[in-house]
Amino acid sequence: MRFQRKKRDKVDITLISMIDVLFVLLLFFMVSTTFNRFTEIKVKLPEAGGTESEQPPKAVNLVIDADGIYYLQGDDGLPRELVNQKPDALKEELLKLAAVSTSVPFIISADSKTPHQFVITALDVAGQAGFSHITFSAQKPEAK
Repeated sequence: MRFQRKKRDKVDITLISMIDVLFVLLLFFMVSTTFNRFTEIKVKLPEAGGTESEQPPKAVNLVIDADGIYYLQGDDGLPRELVNQKPDALKEELLKLAAVSTSVPFIISADSKTPHQFVITALDVAGQAGFSHITFSAQKPEAK
């Protein structure tokens, strides 16, 4: 008896459909991935070492403590707390000072732990009141 083997069909793996699936997956991951570019800039702030003027120029001083409470410095050099801590009250007080002169420097002295929002609010209100020479105060660095 003669046994004859059946001829097997040649097995082909169709790579075309597999490549199509991989391209679809690649496209899906590219679209669904968010690309964030985080840049970090190292800034070393300058230090100022100079002599203080004997007669300080007339200026408007706004002091902001660590809790975000605003104080306007009076003519006697003592800070006075505002009755109302809302931006409208600060704007009202600054408009009174701006009626005299807006060309004097406006100095913001904020505590290092003051939330950023309070400083930005003070900066915005000072600009709305008409002050154009706005600056921030800093302290001398400690000698090492």
